[in-house]
Amino acid sequence: MDILWAGWRSNYVRSAEALDAAGCLFCRLAEADSDEEALVLERTGLAFSVLNRFPYTSGHLMVAPYRHVATPKDLAREERLEIWELIARSQQALEAEMSPAGFNLGANIGKVAGAGVPGHFHLHLVPRWAGDTNFMSTVGGTRVVPEALEETWTRIRAALVTLRDPDRH
Repeated sequence: MDILWAGWRSNYVRSAEALDAAGCLFCRLAEADSDEEALVLERTGLAFSVLNRFPYTSGHLMVAPYRHVATPKDLAREERLEIWELIARSQQALEAEMSPAGFNLGANIGKVAGAGVPGHFHLHLVPRWAGDTNFMSTVGGTRVVPEALEETWTRIRAALVTLRDPDRH
């Protein structure tokens, strides 16, 4: 097969330049009117978690401070604490809803390191399952994400609400 279609990626490719011109992605997400439309999962006083709109796999999310800073060394102590609290709760929610076998956690700091948004520090949390690097990814360079983002958002958001307030089911 010469061509493998990943139509969802065309939205990213077409919008990347326009998004860059519109300013910082994370600053726009932090100010979004609708968490559901922006795919924001949880907010604290200084940081937030959000589903990746162009995920590596289902449940791929990111955590960022509201403040526009480029590296972890630029974060205030309180921001670092809230970011790690959000990472921990996000991991718990993903475990409860998606039962991954493991996680990748990381940051790309600076454009040469692969940062898609190099000026605004953020961490990626990517759930992983045995065998999730399959034929499509390995041979075709195409990812298959088996669940709609809106469904993933609803599931993880509900799990986060339960983690914050266990009596609210």
